[in-house]
Amino acid sequence: MKMPDKETDLELQGFFAEMKKQDAQSQIPPLPKFPKTKNWLWVPIGIAASLIMGIWYFTPIDSDYKLEEDIIIISLIQDKNNELQFSIESTTSMDSWEASSSSLLTEF
Repeated sequence: MKMPDKETDLELQGFFAEMKKQDAQSQIPPLPKFPKTKNWLWVPIGIAASLIMGIWYFTPIDSDYKLEEDIIIISLIQDKNNELQFSIESTTSMDSWEASSSSLLTEF
């Protein structure tokens, strides 16, 4: 293995020493200052608006009539002795349906 000559070593050191002197003398230009943009303020507002619109759009509307709910029917019944008694029943909406003509038959 061959060892580098001391002359080439000194030449390299001198070359880099001159480059360091030139670098030390050069002036570094100041970085330009860019104005802050206010466009980033619209990003959270847009995210919040889209979340509100999504919640408003995807929430179900409870205007549908549900048949599974319980209905309480309170009726007044007259006994054989002309006494009035309350009758309380709990049924679903499907059990308590009557035809509109059936009330005409029972009342008249």
